[in-house]
Amino acid sequence: MKRNQYRWLYLIIPLIALAIWVDVSPKLQLANPFKAGTYWVNRDVSTRLGLDLRGGLQVLLEADLPSTSTVNSNDLKTTLQILENRVNGLGVSEVVMQSAPPNRIVAEFPGLQDPQQVVNVLQETGVLEFVDFGSNPLAAGTVVQTDFGTAGAGPDGIVVLTPTSDATATTAPTDTPVPTDTATATASGTETAQPTSAATPTATATTEPSAPIIYHTVMTGKSLASVSVETGASAGVSSPFVISFALKSDATTLFGDYTGSHVGQVLGIVLDKKVISSPSINQKIDKGSGIIEGNFTQDEANALAIQLRYGSLPIPVKVVESQSVGATLGADSVRRSLIAGIIGLIAVVLFMLLYYRLPGFVADLALIVYALVSFMLFKFIPVVLTLPGIAGFILSVGMAVDANILIFERLKEELRAGRTLRQAIDLGWARAWPSIRDSNSSTLITCLILFIFGNTFGASMVKGFSVTLALGVLVSLFTAVIVTRTFLHVVLDSVKFAEHPRWFGI
Repeated sequence: MKRNQYRWLYLIIPLIALAIWVDVSPKLQLANPFKAGTYWVNRDVSTRLGLDLRGGLQVLLEADLPSTSTVNSNDLKTTLQILENRVNGLGVSEVVMQSAPPNRIVAEFPGLQDPQQVVNVLQETGVLEFVDFGSNPLAAGTVVQTDFGTAGAGPDGIVVLTPTSDATATTAPTDTPVPTDTATATASGTETAQPTSAATPTATATTEPSAPIIYHTVMTGKSLASVSVETGASAGVSSPFVISFALKSDATTLFGDYTGSHVGQVLGIVLDKKVISSPSINQKIDKGSGIIEGNFTQDEANALAIQLRYGSLPIPVKVVESQSVGATLGADSVRRSLIAGIIGLIAVVLFMLLYYRLPGFVADLALIVYALVSFMLFKFIPVVLTLPGIAGFILSVGMAVDANILIFERLKEELRAGRTLRQAIDLGWARAWPSIRDSNSSTLITCLILFIFGNTFGASMVKGFSVTLALGVLVSLFTAVIVTRTFLHVVLDSVKFAEHPRWFGI
């Protein structure tokens, strides 16, 4: 056997081991031996089932605009993406969202355990503001009024800076200290927040009602270029977790001018007029980036990062309908689909073994590799399996041996022409390759068309079918071109065809 054929075994054997590991494990964990309590790999690879197989929540969203307003299709698409990112940030990674023009979005959440949490997130209009609180930090959750949306607003959500006086909160009288965040500029010009404790101003009882305080908005979430969560060690601070952010270029100068003229004052972070955090400014920040530091747990830091990253929506939305959906197919349909797949696989294995004999046995081994690798990809990507998706996978099982049949028929022709087994294998594969390439390419093109149309409203089942079928075709190409050919050389190079012609069905 040619030496380069042996080299493929160094890829195939570890791939089989990895596929078995992923297929039998609901979660991949590989501990880091150099640091206790950490992992090199820590990923959930449980099988994801769609709404039709295990039920869940279905929500209908609509643009919250006057009936005379026209919704831009690009704004609707961007809103869909932001909402999907918000929900995925909460850990709902199987969400399916589709636009329903002209002004609606349909969202499906398979197997959702806490529907109210997601509905609350979707109902948020997502107006993110950085607000001047003067010298008075406000507690998280305080509802405030701002001047955003008035004549002071500039283009792209950047607000023109105007002098503001120290504002006081209009909360109820209290003497309870409120923990806040204070910002410190590092040498690189980043903003760091350190936990402090400041007493809220005590309101003085008067007989006349006081006018509501209108706080000044410095800029909105549209000025943020990126937001991420980092460990305090990587940021050079003592806090366990910090939120790192970077501003767009057109907001960097504005933010630097503001922080330079408001050192010691509080720049609040407000989402939908509700205070999220109240860091204060210790130094001018003119590099366009910063970190917000506080007594955050990892979950709290991730939640704040989600609000910062996905806070602003191009158009406000409202939930017009929300309903729990029972599994229309359920466990019984999954069981029947698995039985059908197993029967189909056994039928294909028996056909290859009885008709092609020894080469058919090699193809059966390659088919097992195909099934293991395909299911590994479904779990690792992950692919949300619906009943049409399972049908696409079962269909691809039959297609997986199509390339092997072409190779084996060419192999027979070369053996009848008097070639040696080694020559017959190489020539059979080379002459079958154009047909394999063209047939699989046409299938992949069809899958692409189905996937594109599957993104439209009401056609999500077509999308699942196209994804599983396309993955099956790609894996079958790999098993035919690499695995089957390598196995043929390993098994047949030492066999003398003249002594055992019946082993090849000739």
